Amino acid sequence: MGVKKYDNDKLCKKIKEVFPDIGECGIDMKVDYDNEKKAYIVHLEKGGKKIKTHLEPDDADTCMDGKQCIGLGIQIAQFRD
Repeated sequence: MGVKKYDNDKLCKKIKEVFPDIGECGIDMKVDYDNEKKAYIVHLEKGGKKIKTHLEPDDADTCMDGKQCIGLGIQIAQFRD
């Protein structure tokens, strides 16, 4: 099972680095860690619409390494469009 390894704000900033168009396309983002689910929860909001998606610890590692987060990228692309 995963364990929280990253500060929520640092992970949020890194996701914005990996996906720089988040701010440009008007998407607000917040990251929390869910101890019960052992996963990061990424909250996205744009124009009154909200979604949340899970970011598993392995995916968070990939993001923090500066690589694309594929599952999160798909969610952001769908939400952006």
